[in-house]
Amino acid sequence: MLTDTETKKPVRLPEWLRKDVLLNDKSRKIHSLVREFNLNTVCQSARCPNKNECFSGGTATFMINGSMCTRGCTFCSVLKGKPHDLPDENEPENITHAIKILGLNHVVITSVNRDELSDQGSKQFAKTINMLRKEIPDVTIEVLTPDFRGDRKCIKTVTDACPDIYNHNLETVPRLYKEVRPGAVYKRSLELIKLVKELNSKIATKSGLMLGLGEELNEIVQVMQDLFLYKCDYLTLGQYMQPTRKSLPVYRYLLPEEFENLKETGLEIGFKKVFSGPLVRSSYHAGEFYRA
Repeated sequence: MLTDTETKKPVRLPEWLRKDVLLNDKSRKIHSLVREFNLNTVCQSARCPNKNECFSGGTATFMINGSMCTRGCTFCSVLKGKPHDLPDENEPENITHAIKILGLNHVVITSVNRDELSDQGSKQFAKTINMLRKEIPDVTIEVLTPDFRGDRKCIKTVTDACPDIYNHNLETVPRLYKEVRPGAVYKRSLELIKLVKELNSKIATKSGLMLGLGEELNEIVQVMQDLFLYKCDYLTLGQYMQPTRKSLPVYRYLLPEEFENLKETGLEIGFKKVFSGPLVRSSYHAGEFYRA
């Protein structure tokens, strides 16, 4: 049970956020392949509520560069600390092989932060993209990257591999960054998105926000306007849900109609596409987002 930090009273999960666990042969197959090829998925590591739905639909977001993150974001359940191993050299090949078996036509590749590496894990992104392009030419590729501390060389390494979509989430409004995204810088994340467009205008850019952390409506709209100004094409808006007891608590649950209103606002601002809803996540139905 989650706690509302405003009232300090226990609150029940709203009905619109309750979801049946869907586990069938297709989702079991992905679980099995992840174990067989020693892969990580952000679906599992971040305890995504849509995990089995996406697995059942033959979609998974693969997480490269290990399972230990060097950042301490308070909303995230991914393991945090100092990684002891270098990125697995076989990871790009293993991911490609698993995707072939699954027959996916849209792939999302994300990563933990690897601030301790000279390339911050960017070369592993490029290797994975290049391997996928070589072995599965028709697959569309979306990357969801860390901020690489704003390092142009790292961002260019990923961009030069030509993913179809480059996603980097702002996650929340600037006022909450110190609490929600310690180590991240709002303007730096905006600059990353703009730089991707400058390096390759054909790549679609994407970002997302979690809502319910204490942000105000005017702050949300300002972030949306900033993203559009910094050349972001696609936007996702979803409800933050506390993944562990140690994670940041939910401030409030937004109503479904609030998400609908924000979608309309985003389209009015000029985004090409906006996915907005309580259970929307940055990789939720990503293939449909790209082809819709």
